[in-house]
Amino acid sequence: MMRRRGVGIVGVAAVAHHASKRGAQQQAAADQNVAQQQQIEAQQEQLAAQQQAPVAAPGVDPTSAELQNLANLHAQGILTDEEYAAAKAKALGI
Repeated sequence: MMRRRGVGIVGVAAVAHHASKRGAQQQAAADQNVAQQQQIEAQQEQLAAQQQAPVAAPGVDPTSAELQNLANLHAQGILTDEEYAAAKAKALGI
């Protein structure tokens, strides 16, 4: 009579242990990826906030800072003469 060879209790336990260990490693890697993604998103939000709100030098009138920013945009050719005049009038409340 042939003896049936099986994995046995020890073999099943070893397979279960390795599967559990592999699952834990995959979960740790996924958690690390999520943490890195959150950090990247936070940095992007911070950068976007810095780019949206130009900071005026201390003691500088916000209107003066806006006019200087408009003048720079006009000098760079980003604003046309008409756009510059309209934005300047709006900044001055005219």
